[in-house]
Amino acid sequence: MNYQQVRAYLLGKPEAWEDFPFRLQVAVMKIGEKMFATLSGDEKNASMNLKCDPHEALILRDIFPAIRPGYHMNKRHWNTVDLDGSVPAGELQRMIDNSYRLVIKGMPRQQRQALELRNGREALYGETPPDG
Repeated sequence: MNYQQVRAYLLGKPEAWEDFPFRLQVAVMKIGEKMFATLSGDEKNASMNLKCDPHEALILRDIFPAIRPGYHMNKRHWNTVDLDGSVPAGELQRMIDNSYRLVIKGMPRQQRQALELRNGREALYGETPPDG
């Protein structure tokens, strides 16, 4: 995935929006007021930061040379991913989905429930709502 494809995928998440609180070269993707990704660079040299489970973050860094500790982020919980074509598109999408879910699950219950009511659990978490 290139810069534009990743940007479209990030902004395709329910209620995701783009902000530029740092500088114009760094897009910050948010759900509500919480950041779930950053995207910087251009078509030729791009990278993104994604939130990640600490254990999984270490595993991904071992598997993919293009994934390293989060630049200007908490290195335990964030990875920087170079968009150099070496990480498969499906894996990039999975990591984006996980970052988005982690941020939503960390929101206060009232905010999270409002998101779930507006969008549905499946759209937010990729899971089918429980019966009942």
